[in-house]
Amino acid sequence: MLDAARCLIRGSINIDEFFHVKDIVRPGETISSNNLEKRAGGKGANQAVAVARAGGQVDLVGAIGRDGIWVKSQLENAGVDVSAVLVAEESTGRAVIQLTSKGENSIILYKGANFSSIPQRPMHPRTTHILLQNEIPFPDTLAQIAAANDPSLPQPLSTIFNPSPMPSQTRLLQFPWDKLTWLIVNEGEASDLVDILLPSPASLVPNEDYASLSAYPVILRLAERIPTTNIVCTLGAAGVLALLPSFEGNPVYLPAAHLEGTVRDTTGAGDCFTGYLVAGLMKTEQEETPLTRDRLTDVLRRCVQAAGMCVEKRGAMESIPAGSDVDTRLLA
Repeated sequence: MLDAARCLIRGSINIDEFFHVKDIVRPGETISSNNLEKRAGGKGANQAVAVARAGGQVDLVGAIGRDGIWVKSQLENAGVDVSAVLVAEESTGRAVIQLTSKGENSIILYKGANFSSIPQRPMHPRTTHILLQNEIPFPDTLAQIAAANDPSLPQPLSTIFNPSPMPSQTRLLQFPWDKLTWLIVNEGEASDLVDILLPSPASLVPNEDYASLSAYPVILRLAERIPTTNIVCTLGAAGVLALLPSFEGNPVYLPAAHLEGTVRDTTGAGDCFTGYLVAGLMKTEQEETPLTRDRLTDVLRRCVQAAGMCVEKRGAMESIPAGSDVDTRLLA
């Protein structure tokens, strides 16, 4: 475990209801599901489990209903500190997921207890990183960003934001981007952010070595709007692209991991990647290792491998692999 670093996640906790279907339903269409499964989920919970399984210490702050006590127990068994998970009067948040045999999914969210009022409490004294998504009240997200940059702290905490589901235009324009250390997005989310934050063409000159990656010019434009933030863009089956201000426009690119089986379920891949990335950043900070291109490449390689192993199994939280298994696959 990483004894000198700790991550706080203020995020969602859901009960995921998986409806197994032949194809994703179209507007106006009624279809039958051949199976129904209920599992623990929510982006906050999934990412917390991923941090823990990657080897990091993590505190989850969130809320469930009385119908979600079993989810809290499952999180605790996975190594997540759930002492700040409250039991509210509302029912636990839900994700209604259509899942095809090809691993494609479509998700409807119900906020439930995730939007309960949670008093802000003192952070663990060893907290070094704060990870946020967008399945909780937006003011709570802003409050955590502010707390991470409180002048009374010896130094600001590393803040990581995964804007999923995508916030509204109004909220994105009021977000304190200058206080954000890391932004984690997929290619579609990156395009949405650029359209809202920076509709004018980019002035940065692209590196021709990455011209074949459609996400590259998008990330360059995004970096122009948030020049002090490290950006990581997942590309699904194409891999991952990362652009740090210190890299002067030259990104780090890794292809997707080689799979030993077929893609069975992509639901938890993004959360798995994000949790592993944060754990890697925590370890880098703990070891006081400079985040060079080589170091970041090593961190991302483990993230990509973990996400690849995740899609080989059904489920979201359940499919997140243990760090030891990821390391074994990397050595193969």
